[in-house]
Amino acid sequence: MTTPAGREDTTSRPGAPPATGPAAVRAPGSGRRTRRALLAAAAFLAPLAVFYGVYYLYAFGFLADMSTKRTSLSFAEVTSVGMENFRLVLTDSAFHTALLNNLLFAVVSIGAALTLGFFLAVSLASGVRFRRVFYLVFLLPSLIPLSLFATVFGRMLETDDGAVNASLRAVGLGSLGQDWLGSPGPAYAALFVLLVYLIGLPVMYYTSDLTTVNTSVLEAAMIDGAKAGQMYRLILFPMLRATHKTVILSVLLGSFRAFDVVYFSSKGQPGGRTEITGTYLYNTMMGSGRVGYASAAAVIVLVIALAVSAVQILIQRRPT
Repeated sequence: MTTPAGREDTTSRPGAPPATGPAAVRAPGSGRRTRRALLAAAAFLAPLAVFYGVYYLYAFGFLADMSTKRTSLSFAEVTSVGMENFRLVLTDSAFHTALLNNLLFAVVSIGAALTLGFFLAVSLASGVRFRRVFYLVFLLPSLIPLSLFATVFGRMLETDDGAVNASLRAVGLGSLGQDWLGSPGPAYAALFVLLVYLIGLPVMYYTSDLTTVNTSVLEAAMIDGAKAGQMYRLILFPMLRATHKTVILSVLLGSFRAFDVVYFSSKGQPGGRTEITGTYLYNTMMGSGRVGYASAAAVIVLVIALAVSAVQILIQRRPT
């Protein structure tokens, strides 16, 4: 059958495929079903949206308002100071140290994740012996509260009765024992060791994404005589570049949430040298009771964290 314009009409031909595109006729009632589905989804999401609106938005608004005030924990006297708190925070050397420590610890964690974490994930995925034991050893910190893990780690570094110094004395190396958290160098080294050990999450990222790798490329490289190190460095590592981005940004954001790791291990000692922004805010709020000042510092940290999150979203949406 042909139309008046001379084109063949396939809509009435028996066995012809249904028409698609903008000209296709929707099934009767499909619009009503879509609206009902949207209403049902909105009904399920409404309680969560109300919770976020009441809790988070109110909290953010209260924090922003308090950042322009001078008051104590009792809120007995509130004085408006404008942007003075922000000026004090941005000129405080202790805040600069805390922020730099956030970045330093993030760099250490990222370096450990991209090297040791990647190597462990590949080795465990390749079927190495006792891989279940290794999984348990490196994933255990991710399965228990970090506050408990950091407390045990800090207790091991005690000068007099800590397990580290006691073990050194037991093997005749007591001269190597020292106050691990009493001087900046050993304190930083101790936290670096702790952060390197906390690579369970990057290992899980790599392990899950290794299952999606096209093994034919690796098999072809083996046939061409590529060695294991070359395959890891030149083929497998570039193939997981999307995972690298996820690991880097998640670890970077995690450095702003590492309050329990630092507070329960080194407590920011010695003299606040190992503090991060989380412990800095806590000590400012609870130690000196400067609510307005701590609120201003929290707003600055929140803006930085939101900027990192925005970068993460943009990178994740960008095709690789």
